Amino acid sequence: MTDRTRRAPRPDERRLDAERTRRLLLEAALEEFSAKGLAGARVQDIADRAGVNKQLISYHFGGKEGLFEAIVRRWQEEEAEFNDPDVPLEELVVRYLHNSLDDPRGSRLNAWCGLTEPCPDPADMPREDLSDMERRQAAGQIAADLDPAAVLLALMGMVSLPTLMPNAVVRTFGMDPRSPEFRERYTEQLRRIVRHLAG
Repeated sequence: MTDRTRRAPRPDERRLDAERTRRLLLEAALEEFSAKGLAGARVQDIADRAGVNKQLISYHFGGKEGLFEAIVRRWQEEEAEFNDPDVPLEELVVRYLHNSLDDPRGSRLNAWCGLTEPCPDPADMPREDLSDMERRQAAGQIAADLDPAAVLLALMGMVSLPTLMPNAVVRTFGMDPRSPEFRERYTEQLRRIVRHLAG
């Protein structure tokens, strides 16, 4: 006769399982939020996509808004890895472009937040910091007569537009925005545009 009693998981197994569940929920939520917006995404759909019970969303994140805030924090951690103040502005912009082209979900989620009700900002998320743009302007990377805030908005638009308006890319470039040819051509043109910002 075999022993069929279920053993309790060890603490390290519980921790690994909780981390895996959180990771699955974050990925599933990013998929749902980027496709439907925060208001349109349903907790049940997120849980189904992650393959877990929907009660785990409340347990791990306190609900849908907490899940959204965790996605924002994860983005901030990812951004900190490539947003290097020591690289030239053209290189930094290209890093953002490639990030958006490689994973368009963040740009799409941002668009949903602008098109529908404003998405909640985590309480500890600071207002957009212009100090790096101002420092770059003082270093001559941005012409003195340009407003750093306007430059930042323009750069955000240039980075996200191929993801948010692929039809405009097809109409203007005659290329699929997901193609390597477009990526190479647009990257080089974006570099040139940013260089011209120095005046």
